[in-house]
Amino acid sequence: MTVVGYFLSALSSTVYYVLELYTYIVIARALISWVNPDPWNPIVQFLEKITEPALAPIRRLIGWRLGIDISPIVLILILTFLQRFLVPTLAHLATTLG
Repeated sequence: MTVVGYFLSALSSTVYYVLELYTYIVIARALISWVNPDPWNPIVQFLEKITEPALAPIRRLIGWRLGIDISPIVLILILTFLQRFLVPTLAHLATTLG
């Protein structure tokens, strides 16, 4: 395998784990929003800062349906799609270059 192949293989693994971690962070944000947490809590602030840039555009496009914010579900579906499409594509490209 060439250097580019190894790089793409490592990149595909890294992208997979970053997307997986971000999915768990989005789930944590959604679960915490159900209990009305303290907005000054550092964990709550971290979850909001890290997920709001991705959730806000989805909320603008979809809005609130039936009084429920479904933007976390849509974001998780997008992240899952990226995991199932982007990561195998990078891995395949790594094997073809190697």
